[in-house]
Amino acid sequence: MTVQLEWNNSQEAITIDEKLIEMCKTLLHIAASEESINDGEVALSFVDDDTIHELNKQYRNIDRPTDVLSFAMEEQGEEDIELIFDEDDQQEESTLLGDVIISVHTAIRQSEEYNHSLQREIGFLFVHGFLHLIGYDHEDEQSEKLMFAKQEAVLTKAGITR
Repeated sequence: MTVQLEWNNSQEAITIDEKLIEMCKTLLHIAASEESINDGEVALSFVDDDTIHELNKQYRNIDRPTDVLSFAMEEQGEEDIELIFDEDDQQEESTLLGDVIISVHTAIRQSEEYNHSLQREIGFLFVHGFLHLIGYDHEDEQSEKLMFAKQEAVLTKAGITR
């Protein structure tokens, strides 16, 4: 079993093409492997600033858009099990690790601000969100350094540089 990516798109700023999804799948597999996570599922949503603003306000009580939100299933005291089938139609269980939600509008602005590609910014935000799903945070300087080092290591391993 491997870590799976499910995704959806509810924004119109850019076209979400197969190349972008393949990049996210590669990043997910690298990050999961680095963290010794062998199975599970991550749901990735591409949204606009209005949608992420509402979610940020509703769930974090912060009244502004943000770049990425993560909702870990274990954090909420739930463990969602989804039944899937392998190539031989054998039933397997897949644990939903959680949801990563990226504002494409904010990613566009940040990619311009940081002077790198939109693909790199989306990749960075996706890995950042995934690490939050599995328990990493950046509440203090030490944990921020650790989390950002892990993000950069995954991006570098995938060949995505500034």
